Amino acid sequence: MERDGRRQSKGGEGRPEAGLRGRRAAGRGREAGRAGAARVRGLAGPSEGTRASAGMGPAARLAALLAVLALRAGDPTGAAARGDTFSALTSVARALAPERRLLGLLRRYLRGEEARLRDLTRFYDKVLSLHEDSATPVSNPLLAFTLIKRLQSDWRNVVHSLEASENIRALKDGYEKVEQDLPAFEDLEGAARALMRLQDVYMLNVKGLARGVFQRVTGSAVTDLYSPRRLFSLTADDCFQVGKVAYDMGDYYHAIPWLEEAVSLFRGSYGEWKTEDEASLEDALDHLAFAYFQAGNVSCALSLSREFLLYSPDNKRMSRNVLKYEKLLAESPTRVVSEAVIQRPNVPHLQTRDTYEGLCQTLGSQPTHYQIPSLYCSYETNSSPYLLLQPIRKEVIHLEPYVVLYHDFVNDLEAQKIRGLAEPWVSVPKACQGLLFVSSHAWSSGM
Repeated sequence: MERDGRRQSKGGEGRPEAGLRGRRAAGRGREAGRAGAARVRGLAGPSEGTRASAGMGPAARLAALLAVLALRAGDPTGAAARGDTFSALTSVARALAPERRLLGLLRRYLRGEEARLRDLTRFYDKVLSLHEDSATPVSNPLLAFTLIKRLQSDWRNVVHSLEASENIRALKDGYEKVEQDLPAFEDLEGAARALMRLQDVYMLNVKGLARGVFQRVTGSAVTDLYSPRRLFSLTADDCFQVGKVAYDMGDYYHAIPWLEEAVSLFRGSYGEWKTEDEASLEDALDHLAFAYFQAGNVSCALSLSREFLLYSPDNKRMSRNVLKYEKLLAESPTRVVSEAVIQRPNVPHLQTRDTYEGLCQTLGSQPTHYQIPSLYCSYETNSSPYLLLQPIRKEVIHLEPYVVLYHDFVNDLEAQKIRGLAEPWVSVPKACQGLLFVSSHAWSSGM
């Protein structure tokens, strides 16, 4: 199918670019779209799945990290991955500082605009009061003079006032000073991939994630995995960005559920404009339709394309897509009822993925431990006199690879102190995708 005049060499079909509103991101270094055949890239290594512990307390994070280190003890690339873990956590924490600076800039801008609007309201009320009696300017020469003056100069000064441009200029200047400390688009892509890895490792439900809850849905059973102190839901644009990152990688297994959630949220708020959004309902429908087509579900692609035309009936490219989808279904009627099974992208270099994810999905609770005598809990002193009065509580949670969890051996304050001592030595991370390389950014490579 085509999109905005661009065509794809694969089968003569074109891949969607970012939508009209999404193209605003081009000025910030974001590609509007990626042409060419779909390129399936492997997901990052299992060490990055530990981002799930970011919402826990420091002690819980450290305990989870130790479990990962034990899991990857025999992995020659483990050192690089572990460096990524610490570096990404630190970088995300540091991201709060520039945003606080931006909040301060926006607060000053809003105060300036509020003062400007109050002054405009004063001028409006003054002129409106004079128009309550239309004969007044004719009978009063003073009012006649002020009428002429307003029309000759006052309105020109109001309309061409530089105050609004000075306010926005100050905001832009402040943003440019902070911009060098802000994440790049590659960091946003990495953060989106981290969400998808979290989704896979813990079998999280996308609709739940969009609402801010971490739930695993298996059949009719719903399991709450994590309850954040403050519920924070994702917007339609947030879901679209995650889905588009997967879409650009040719990963329709992840792209489709995220884009479906984006479409659902955009439908609910259609007609509303949010300044910070880049995408729209049309963008989400466009990408989702083509994702379904690439996944082999032509019927869904046709339905979504027709819905797109309800909002943008003059789009010739989408009209041609609809005709092609209809032709494909007419040539193969079985496509209407058959739905392709979308396979999760394979990660060749990650041989222990299933074991790793199975371990994470137990959430530290092993209901069948009593059936496996080799999995046990014990108090350990390690022949140390310091541990005689307060032994360490040890739990063997996996045999191969051998993973042991030590409970409550360090409190939150101590864990925070350890992180504080280690933080000055954090360096640019090395990420592993089968080969070692120095990452150009530290925001996402460990997520």
